[in-house]
Amino acid sequence: MLFANIAARTERIGIVTGVTCPSFRYHPALVAQQAATLQIISDGRFTLGVGSGERLNEHVIGRDWPSVRVRHEYFREALEIIRLLWQGGYQHYEGKHLQLDDARIFDLPDRLPEICVAVSGPESIQIAAELGDGLFATEPKSELASGYTDGGGTGPKYVEVQLAWAPDVEAAAQAVVEKGRFALTGWKVLSELPNPVNFEAATSTVTTEDVKQVFACGPDVDVHVAQIQKFMDAGFDHLVLQNGGPDPDGFWRFWTDELQPRVRELGPSTS
Repeated sequence: MLFANIAARTERIGIVTGVTCPSFRYHPALVAQQAATLQIISDGRFTLGVGSGERLNEHVIGRDWPSVRVRHEYFREALEIIRLLWQGGYQHYEGKHLQLDDARIFDLPDRLPEICVAVSGPESIQIAAELGDGLFATEPKSELASGYTDGGGTGPKYVEVQLAWAPDVEAAAQAVVEKGRFALTGWKVLSELPNPVNFEAATSTVTTEDVKQVFACGPDVDVHVAQIQKFMDAGFDHLVLQNGGPDPDGFWRFWTDELQPRVRELGPSTS
C-alpha cells in the first residue's frame, strides 16, 4: 500500500524496495505479482530489491530458520519463480524447497522491473550476477561491487550510506545509539536474531564513539561528503542515504541546501 501511494503521488522519482525477502514469509509468486503491478501503476519506475531474509521478519510464520546455505537455495529458487512468472502464461515449478502450480500473472508491464539482489559475500554475489539485474549492499566493500562485475553483472549497484545529521555531533551519534545501533552488528548478526529483545542485548555495549566510526555524524557537510565518497570509491553508483539522526526535517533541509549540490559533483576518486 505504501509503494502504491508513492507511485500515485509522484511522477519522476524511482521506487525501490530495499530489500524484501521473496522466499519465506511471502511466496515468490506473490512478490512477482505485486512487483509487476507496481511497475504498471508507477509507469515503469519500480525496482525490486530482494534478499535472502532476516530471521526477525521471516520466523513469525512458524517455519524453521535454516542455515545460510539453505537460505540461498530458497532464494535462488524464488528468483527463478519470479523470472518464470514474468515470462507470461501459466507456469509450473517444482523445486527442492519451493513449488508453483499452474500460476499466471495476468497483467504484466511492458518493461519488467529490474531485480537488485542484496549481497554480503561470494554466494550472494553469484546469485546477483546470475539471476539479478543489479545488486544491493550496505557496506563500502569494493569486493562486493567488483565481485558482481567480475561475475558478469552489468546492472546498477545500490548501497546504503550511513549518515546521521543533527546540529551537533554528539546529538547525532546519540540518536543512532538510541534507535539505529543495530546497524553496527553486521549482517551475520542481523540475519540471525529473532526478536527486538535479542537486538537490544546484542547492542547493549554500543557507544557514541562506536557510532562515529561507522556513521557520518553532525552538521558538517564535508564529513558527510567524505562518507559518501567512500562508497563511490568502492564501486557503487546508486546511493541510498540513510539518516540515523533525530530530525528528519532538518536532514531534508540539509540535503536540499547543502549536501545535494556537493553529491551531484562527486565521482570516484582518481587517486
